[in-house]
Amino acid sequence: MRKLYIVKTKEEFNDLIKNGKVKKSKYFVIYSKLNHLKYDRFGVSVGKKIGKAVTRNKYKRKIRAIIDIYRKDYLNHQDYIIILRNRALTLNNQELSKELLSLLQKGELNEK
Repeated sequence: MRKLYIVKTKEEFNDLIKNGKVKKSKYFVIYSKLNHLKYDRFGVSVGKKIGKAVTRNKYKRKIRAIIDIYRKDYLNHQDYIIILRNRALTLNNQELSKELLSLLQKGELNEK
């Protein structure tokens, strides 16, 4: 994923979580907010409860790869924060992809 498409700063993360719309499933929590840019931006967060650094980075790479493959399918000029939950560790790559895409494609995310 190019750096242009990444939400990086702590302030942006906190603003999205505080003021964004939220959608939850058993495996993910996704926050979104309109960004007034011509592209979507994504931030991926995997907590320490998921595992050690190697495991967390592995799942971040998997999520970013899914986003890279399907980014053009759900372009709607928003910033997203994707938070992985513990239950997602039981999914294989195909199930993980299916679950993430179903959340991203469900139209408008719910208000907090």
